[in-house]
Amino acid sequence: MFVVALALFVLALVAIATGVLGLTGRLPRNRFVGVHTDAALHDDETFRIANRVAAPTSVAAGALLFAGGLVALAAGGFPALIVAAVTAMVALFTLGAGANAAARTVEDLVPVQEIGGCGSACGACSLRDACTPTN
Repeated sequence: MFVVALALFVLALVAIATGVLGLTGRLPRNRFVGVHTDAALHDDETFRIANRVAAPTSVAAGALLFAGGLVALAAGGFPALIVAAVTAMVALFTLGAGANAAARTVEDLVPVQEIGGCGSACGACSLRDACTPTN
């Protein structure tokens, strides 16, 4: 079960590093880690704010993963797999809660873009007349 514990330790390291960098505001915009909603990626400032809000839950998820890795290493066998699965699921929900809170926080900071015409509901301006009400 060393491999299972190692996987949890690596995930814990990534989550804790992301949380610490997000909390200090030094997490650069990227495509791999951090909060990636449309509002968070609007500019560098909203990305920094979103990741600062999500950082505590990221660190908590990393701590959960690390603790789960220690238990999986000590338990061995089938119980280690159960511990790893439960720990990963709880950590995933913890990360999701932080990302949700971050998304709600920065959603109000980004101005709403006005969409002209019929709201681009058809997918193409050439079909605009088909979307227009007949009245």
